[in-house]
Amino acid sequence: MALSTFGAAVEFDSYLTIKDWLCEADRPIEIQDFVMPDVIAGDCSDLISQYQTALDGHNGLRGIHGPFFGLELSNPDRAIRAIIQDRFLKGLEIAEALGGTHMVIHSPFTMWNVLNRRNYPKVETQMFEAAADCLAPVLARAADIGCILMLENIEDTDPASRVDLVRQINHPNLKVSIDTGHADLAHNNYDAPPVPDFIAAASGQLGHVHLQDVDGYADRHWHPGEGRINWVPVLNGLAQLEETPRLILEVRDRPAKIPQTVQWLETLI
Repeated sequence: MALSTFGAAVEFDSYLTIKDWLCEADRPIEIQDFVMPDVIAGDCSDLISQYQTALDGHNGLRGIHGPFFGLELSNPDRAIRAIIQDRFLKGLEIAEALGGTHMVIHSPFTMWNVLNRRNYPKVETQMFEAAADCLAPVLARAADIGCILMLENIEDTDPASRVDLVRQINHPNLKVSIDTGHADLAHNNYDAPPVPDFIAAASGQLGHVHLQDVDGYADRHWHPGEGRINWVPVLNGLAQLEETPRLILEVRDRPAKIPQTVQWLETLI
């Protein structure tokens, strides 16, 4: 299947920097201004209004990165999960106001889970149950507004864990997300499979990809081509999927260079 149009993760100023490029081809965007705890828990109305004005002329797909700091969706404490639900529901409220149809949330799985599957055999089942409970009202609200939750790998070393969780919950508004840099960090530091294997493992469930490059040491969010990732097999793996995930460049700086980076990626296809 042909790859979807490359888009970009933005904050307000970076969106304005590349707005013309985003709008001329109706490229997808992911708004990331609302992830910080003080922002998501506060009055977001002014920033939402600024975005609503600035988004005039953008007709591509939109989404937001949901809140994630301290919000482990498989937290075993029901009272804490209620706070997490509240933050996610606030994120969906923001997404709806901005015409967003996806919201990224973070995976709870780590290397510890892989190493201790036999040592603590009940933990993964308990995590699945807690995550399903946490997401139940959030997914109901997401379905009401036509928004898909994208479950992104963070410290995942087993590409299958969150895919299995998505399949078990089996809700049309929950899909898998892959961050290429996070996958490569897990590969380099924890002997996890390489990025193309993360893509293959998500086949049939992949709705969203963060494209970023790294050096194998830290979560750099460099432009693709500036780090160690081999992008040809990554793009080939995405092209071989039956589904068409949203492709979002998630880079830390130099937003004005994003069009040039996308042009380079397109030469590799």
